[in-house]
Amino acid sequence: MSQATVKKAERQDFGVGSVSAAILRLAVPMTLAQLINVLYSVVDRIYIGHLPHTSTEALTGIGLTLPVITMVTAFANLFGMGGAPLFSMERGRENIPKAQRIMGNSFSLLLISSVILSLFCYIFKEPLLYLFGASDTTYPYADAYLSIYLLGTVFVMISLGMNNFINAQGFGVTGMLTVSIGAVLNLILDPVFIFGLNMGIQGAALATILSQFVSAVWVFRFLTGKKAIIPLTRTSMRLQGGLVKNISVLGTSGFIMSVTNSAVQIICNATLQQYGGDLYVGIMTVINSVREILNIPVNGLSNSGQPVMSFNYGARKYDRVKAAIRFVTISCIVFTLVIWALIFFFPHAFIHVFNSDPSLLKNGVPSMHIYFFGIFMMALQFSGQSTFVALGYSRHAIFFSLLRKAIIVIPLTIWLPTVAGLGTTGVFLAEPISNFVGGIACFTTMMFTVWRRLGKDTKKTPGRI
Repeated sequence: MSQATVKKAERQDFGVGSVSAAILRLAVPMTLAQLINVLYSVVDRIYIGHLPHTSTEALTGIGLTLPVITMVTAFANLFGMGGAPLFSMERGRENIPKAQRIMGNSFSLLLISSVILSLFCYIFKEPLLYLFGASDTTYPYADAYLSIYLLGTVFVMISLGMNNFINAQGFGVTGMLTVSIGAVLNLILDPVFIFGLNMGIQGAALATILSQFVSAVWVFRFLTGKKAIIPLTRTSMRLQGGLVKNISVLGTSGFIMSVTNSAVQIICNATLQQYGGDLYVGIMTVINSVREILNIPVNGLSNSGQPVMSFNYGARKYDRVKAAIRFVTISCIVFTLVIWALIFFFPHAFIHVFNSDPSLLKNGVPSMHIYFFGIFMMALQFSGQSTFVALGYSRHAIFFSLLRKAIIVIPLTIWLPTVAGLGTTGVFLAEPISNFVGGIACFTTMMFTVWRRLGKDTKKTPGRI
């Protein structure tokens, strides 16, 4: 390793100094990066939600594409978030060649899966959109957006998935710039294409994929350039069975979280279409948009804690791992308590950002109050989940990914509307129930498994893959 590389590695060493400072050093730019990244789709919805004459129908149509967009994110998480903790562990053990191979294999897997996923969704987009809750009124809007968005799937997955390896090397600001560049470009192109060129919903999709292309180029150039501590090389991209398995297994929890989110969106939209029609599908689109924005700091903190936990775990500095878990948990709980208060007292302000339809506002406020009730319990799920992933407890991570959404939310979304005439209220009630049950179960299990084992045996790494 060259002297310059050694100096860079020392500057990005998570094994010394304040643990909270190390996490915040990543969390601030990572949170900003995630906020900017969410702007890709949220800004589209803001502009589309204020189109003259067709705002509510168009907003509902773009909301119907969210399960597909979430699925793309799921595969980016599978290979990006699956490879990054393994990469950090090997870096902590100073096994640079293996860390490099892990990153290269993740890149190849992202490329291959993006092509397969985009082809599948394009071929079956019509039955998929109707399955997601489309009506004859909203389908044309959803189809117009998705047909163009799918052309940029590879750019989305490379920028999202490989950005994890920029953050894992300690370059949080660079990771923020990855999405900042594309998101700012999207913010500029959206009004130009939507209104200036009169392209409507197709213009929003085109602006998004062009912006994601720029972000993907930025990621690739950085990771293959001289600034990276561990660069991405062509030889490291050759797939190896063992690495593919480990990356896929560890990334499965993040993948399942995204896939189940997609499944929940599908079930919610279909059920709301049955009990409330297009109006309530539009309300869920707004709620999902608000949730995406509010989850960003929680995601930023929990994701930023992972490289720090993984590095110190690989270096067998277990007290620092515990300190990271404490900091992430407390910070996430405090933030979500504040957010809960804001949503309770000022729900109209959140809804107005996306739509000003009187009917949507009237029915959206009580729906939002129910959906976001007790969201501080969600912080326990994020904290426990990120700890399991960071330390390689893949089975635990996978199980709790499934528990909250697949085992709790989906059945409740289908069943509760039939109970005592709850209807659409039952759909929104499923989320807070899952936050309480899933959050308590996940965090308690983490405390009785991971926390108790850390530091008891300094000769043997307590995690497993």
